[in-house]
Amino acid sequence: MSDVQQRIDSLVKGRRVVLFMKGTSQFPQCGFSGRAIQILKACGATDLHTVNVLEDEGIRQGIKDYANWPTIPQLYVGGEFIGGSDIMMEMYQAGELQQVLTPGQ
Repeated sequence: MSDVQQRIDSLVKGRRVVLFMKGTSQFPQCGFSGRAIQILKACGATDLHTVNVLEDEGIRQGIKDYANWPTIPQLYVGGEFIGGSDIMMEMYQAGELQQVLTPGQ
């Protein structure tokens, strides 16, 4: 595992809810990242940790390989890859994302 992959792995496994996104939760820098934050807020996610991929080119490229998922944002809960903003929206509308985000589930 490369150094970048190890850093990503420790971020994903070191926090319960991690969103790799463009920008920050206060200032998303793309529409998909903004939508992901809105969905997580609507679900009441309080233990959210965000990683701004625009600040680190290694992570920006490495996260795509880590999950074998070509786009950003990417959501991880409990060390598991959940998906991007479209999957988050589908799960939210079905009531599934709220369950995934509830601690102890």
